[in-house]
Amino acid sequence: MSSKENAAVGQLLSLLESRYAIRVLWALRDGHAQTFRLLQDSVGGITPNTLNTRIKELREAGLVNHGTAGYVVTTMGADLLKRLADLPAFASKWASSQAKKAK
Repeated sequence: MSSKENAAVGQLLSLLESRYAIRVLWALRDGHAQTFRLLQDSVGGITPNTLNTRIKELREAGLVNHGTAGYVVTTMGADLLKRLADLPAFASKWASSQAKKAK
């Protein structure tokens, strides 16, 4: 991986490491617009201030947009979510392995 690619990955991971950032994107993954309140409920446990901050950061990053019906992922955001689509299968496998370790 080139240093330019490493820098890009680092930048993206820094954004996604922000508290609730991935959850906000994940809540919008079905492509349906969500109002602020619905998005807050979908994410769960996020304060309005934190949600405002995450939305602002994700909008600046070009991953989320606000339309007349509410917040939606952009084409770039949908591309990222498509690349993360294997996450649930991996998470299940990983959680199962962790449960076996605990026994």
